[in-house]
Amino acid sequence: MKKFKEFLRRKNVVISGKRYGIDALSAMAQGLFASLLIGTILATLGEQLLPHVESVAALKKLCEWLVTAGTYAKAVAGPAMAVSIAFALQAPPLVLFSTIAVGQAANVEGGAGGPLAVLLIVIIATECGKLVSKETKVDILVTPFVTIFVGSVLSVLCAPYIGDAASKVGDMVMWATERQPFVMGILVSVIIGIALTLPISSAAICAAIGLTGLAGGAAVAGCCAQMVGFAVLSYKENKIGGLVSQGLGTSMLQMGNIVRKPIIWLPAILTSAITGPIATCLFKLEMNGAAVSSGMGTCGLVGQIGVYTGWVNSGKAITAMDWIGLLSISFVLPAVLCGLLGLLFRRMGWIKDGDLKLEA
Repeated sequence: MKKFKEFLRRKNVVISGKRYGIDALSAMAQGLFASLLIGTILATLGEQLLPHVESVAALKKLCEWLVTAGTYAKAVAGPAMAVSIAFALQAPPLVLFSTIAVGQAANVEGGAGGPLAVLLIVIIATECGKLVSKETKVDILVTPFVTIFVGSVLSVLCAPYIGDAASKVGDMVMWATERQPFVMGILVSVIIGIALTLPISSAAICAAIGLTGLAGGAAVAGCCAQMVGFAVLSYKENKIGGLVSQGLGTSMLQMGNIVRKPIIWLPAILTSAITGPIATCLFKLEMNGAAVSSGMGTCGLVGQIGVYTGWVNSGKAITAMDWIGLLSISFVLPAVLCGLLGLLFRRMGWIKDGDLKLEA
């Protein structure tokens, strides 16, 4: 057993919740951003602009190129996720490149729940590839063979079931949200919002279970409550830099302060508990764009772009109320509610000056 542990250590195979549940999951989200997400944005931008510029040849060609680029980017979501995961697992080059095929197989076989299938299968295939990497004189054959063979077999045998299970979880959450929009609006908003601020990927979670529809709208609300909420809550300490880095970047920047003083998280969590049911019950906000956008909030405005993409793709007649709902849930309510709760907490002494200061 000791020799086996030493072998695993030498091959950099670290079996831990952090490496698989945080590092790999977060990397998978980045792979999705660099393929499916940006592809959707590019294609939507081109499609929406094209009817307005058809009389200008150069602009028409640019829009067509945007659509083409977006289509190609969306097509490689599986390989992009796989390479990102393998990179997070510190795979050697041959293993890393071999996971491209594994990601494609797992994503295709996993269907609607493909991202979760890619995550689990690529982890196993990558670790198997690492075990045999540079152990033989024909490494150029053995390493890619093992990585691709293991990944492909698991994709055929397991990915459909993994994908189906993930889809059923997502369907159950969306079904429950449709029938109990108030309660589920609170639960989904709070849980996904918390996941966004924790050092895990809320976007990858939403993508893995295909969280869209009304539940996706609640997820957007929770993420925005955390990001915009912390940006406003900590404005006294962090000024414009903190406002931008948290409001358009990530509320994860506050994790160090949260660990030191957990109560500073409460205003953002309470805000998400309020905006979630407002999104589901009052504004009927739905995320029908890419599921990964549900867990992005205001990061690069991806959540808002995803909602708009869903409107466009569904052929929905976009009304002023739709825009009011999106802007209120994304920016206005999180800023006002979390700001007021922050003032209350400061007056009660629960939050003191410097508690929310970001490290330079």
